[in-house]
Amino acid sequence: MKKGWQTQPFEDCIEKVTYSSKIQRKDFLNEGAYPVISQENDFINGYWDDEGDLFRVSTPIVVFGDHTKVLKYVDFDFVLGADGVKVLIPREFLLPKYFFYHLQSANLDSLGYARHYRLLKDLAIAYPPLPEQHRIVAILDKAFDGIATAKANAEKNLQNARALFDSHLNAVFSQQGKGWEKKTLDEVCDFRGGGTPSKAVQKFWEGKIPWVSPKDMKSEVISDSIDHISMEAVDCSATSIIPKGSVLIVVRSGILARIVPMAVAGRELTINQDLKALCPKNTIESLFLYNLLESKMPVLLSLVSRGATVHRLITDQIRSLSLWLPPKPEQTHIVKELNLLREETQRLESVYRQKLAALDALKKSLLNQAFTGNL
Repeated sequence: MKKGWQTQPFEDCIEKVTYSSKIQRKDFLNEGAYPVISQENDFINGYWDDEGDLFRVSTPIVVFGDHTKVLKYVDFDFVLGADGVKVLIPREFLLPKYFFYHLQSANLDSLGYARHYRLLKDLAIAYPPLPEQHRIVAILDKAFDGIATAKANAEKNLQNARALFDSHLNAVFSQQGKGWEKKTLDEVCDFRGGGTPSKAVQKFWEGKIPWVSPKDMKSEVISDSIDHISMEAVDCSATSIIPKGSVLIVVRSGILARIVPMAVAGRELTINQDLKALCPKNTIESLFLYNLLESKMPVLLSLVSRGATVHRLITDQIRSLSLWLPPKPEQTHIVKELNLLREETQRLESVYRQKLAALDALKKSLLNQAFTGNL
């Protein structure tokens, strides 16, 4: 350790805390006199009006999310959110911001939704004299301000890249060019369902035919799956072979409130009961159909029936969706243009994601240098 530095166990570095009242998440107000700070990622998680519930802050403190590992540096009075909020008040030999940054440098294991405070108790806090702590904090403040600005710009560019593609996609499918005909999905597609072969029959699950479920819907083209079934399973169950080029759409899932996952079948395969396959007739190309449905995502989401935990997109509701269909040569041309734009969009998204990852790595490196005495 660098000369002049000391090390103390974590619990010897914090004061005992007398907690004020904690407010349940369901009781948070959207507006109010006092901010509520809980363990969620957002810095402020709600509001409260009762001054008697304030946690008074005389010197800055750190809030730790016992379940989430989220750390927050707080220098104002606030109201505590219930469950999993730990208030950490550093002792006088530690600058609060130095203590906050030190905790950020700790690589705590994830215990799921279990409590993580016990991992903090295993830490040792290394610290130099107060003037050196001030110097380290000043360097990190300046560096992290720059990193935060760069991340915000990269995240905005990432959103803009996708927004540009979505805008062009919507423009393409909102037009009604010469020779375009108005159709319904039911007129241009055959709808097919799927099912689950009996789990009790082992030989049903020893085949090589992809059996696609919502957990496989992670790319635009699906040619394989986690689970596979045999032809005998197809013959003996409610599922059937879905032709290559069909558009797969999730119709039952907990995530349908945000997005309706879709993909194109890259080969013959089967699906479970949570998906539907839209098999194009000879008047429409599969990739044209996929892009068209992607342009109608807001409409699809508006048709989702939301249950307590599982949401459903009823097939009868989408069969009657109307669309304008150009001749097939024009469909091919449109798909080619969209593919080029999609590839460029994905390239830009990859660049911005790499930049975000590099900024996170830089922050981690600076924290490591700071608390090993190398900054």
